[in-house]
Amino acid sequence: MLFRAKARFSSTIGLEDIFVGHSHIEWKGEKLTEDAFDWQSPVSGTVYGSLLNFQEQKDAFSSEFSKAPYNNPPERPILYIKPRNTINAHLREVAIPNGVEAVEINATLGVVIGKTVTNVRDENALEYVEGYTIVNDVSVPHESFYRPAIKQKARDGFCPIGPWIVPKENLPNPDGLMIWTFKNEELIQVTSVKDLVRSIPKLIQDVTEYMTLAKGDLLLIGVPHNPPVATVGDTIRIEIDQIGSLENRFVLENVRIAGGEKV
Repeated sequence: MLFRAKARFSSTIGLEDIFVGHSHIEWKGEKLTEDAFDWQSPVSGTVYGSLLNFQEQKDAFSSEFSKAPYNNPPERPILYIKPRNTINAHLREVAIPNGVEAVEINATLGVVIGKTVTNVRDENALEYVEGYTIVNDVSVPHESFYRPAIKQKARDGFCPIGPWIVPKENLPNPDGLMIWTFKNEELIQVTSVKDLVRSIPKLIQDVTEYMTLAKGDLLLIGVPHNPPVATVGDTIRIEIDQIGSLENRFVLENVRIAGGEKV
């Protein structure tokens, strides 16, 4: 059975309509395998991550909220940005920085905004969603949520996205999705969208109460508690029900030299 999705390739400018089957992809009348494409991220807008939106993660840090510098539990979504340099794609390599032994694998669902939205109620929030995609929010391990983790989360290529966007019409109940993470074909973590502190509509409502989300932006629903790690040579595959799988191999970062070039 085929389902419709939207993807971007290096040979195209905008999003292309594709049809995804169990073992092939149909594009412009041709049946092709995934490795026949040079995949690009299907998302071109700003990527917003959210923290402490999985209940287990929030519970694990609850004892810290009463201490300095937090002093109180968060009342609004805790957001951060994965900047343009982090954007990566399906079947592309992710470079682990020199001096870093392992990186965190934060498998999550990405909500693609379909039209600009400000101050929307949760009961209407999904009207502004175009669809859903898979995201690997890669990070260097760190503990504090107080200071912006730019050095840990904003490395080049640290946000693989894709392979495609599945229209929301194909996923009428995204709150029931399961997220599966595999390392070298071994299942290492399973999470569920059911475990969110804020559901997808509630997250959109609370975010747009104080900021605008534009068409093409991507809102990550959260990151799991106690994420698994990847080291050089590992292949990570993230599967989400009814969407597909996002796969990347982890390699050692090339040595940087003066002038910003790499060898």
